[in-house]
Amino acid sequence: MSAPKVKVLFVCLGNICRSPTAHAVFQKMVDDADLSDQILVDSAGTGDWHIGHPPDARAQRKALTRGYDLSPLRARLVTGEDFAEFHYIIGMDDSNMTNMLPFKPANYDGEFKLFLSYGESSDYREVPDPYYSGDDGFELVLDLVEQAAAGLLADICKRYSLPDSSVSS
Repeated sequence: MSAPKVKVLFVCLGNICRSPTAHAVFQKMVDDADLSDQILVDSAGTGDWHIGHPPDARAQRKALTRGYDLSPLRARLVTGEDFAEFHYIIGMDDSNMTNMLPFKPANYDGEFKLFLSYGESSDYREVPDPYYSGDDGFELVLDLVEQAAAGLLADICKRYSLPDSSVSS
């Protein structure tokens, strides 16, 4: 089996809510489009206090209601090596993007963007952190992530000449 053609990294603060949700949602879309051998998906955080921990129990519970399993994921820290490895490094908010700048080499030619820039227009530019919110915050994250993930997959398929997917969320 050959190496994946495209590698995507989702990044949030602690890698226990938003980025693992994006990781699982996007992985399922990739799997459903039969592109798992073409696209590698990962997630990381800019803060180090949750390294090795599973995603937040609330994020896992809400994701399962929509068919996404976050349980195998474990938090890790984004590194400078990620910029050599990944074609897409996708931040959940402006703070995450700023926190990654010290790692980003000047010659990085991959996509380094906010996740919601791949979605249809909405009232949100950033994926809000649901950590201190109730269940509604986790539902909102899932809604935003599903929409942006579909746009990201379409972008990758077009850019890398992969089979066009008509994945619906």
